[in-house]
Amino acid sequence: MKRYGNRHGNSGIAAYEIGADFIRLRFTSGSVYLYTYDSAGEDDIEEMKELAKEGEGLTRFINEVQPGYAKRER
Repeated sequence: MKRYGNRHGNSGIAAYEIGADFIRLRFTSGSVYLYTYDSAGEDDIEEMKELAKEGEGLTRFINEVQPGYAKRER
């Protein structure tokens, strides 16, 4: 997983992994969630990927849009 940029220093996201049709997020709590095209929709996953790469806005997006996750892995 890549470390999340957390440019403003207040994100609950620690790291991410991007795949063709998914994004996996590790939160600062240690929880890991998998979001997929099937669970959240292609548009939301692609937006989440871009925000993860930019290192800001991903927590806000998740809180506002509340994309569905495929499973909690940890």
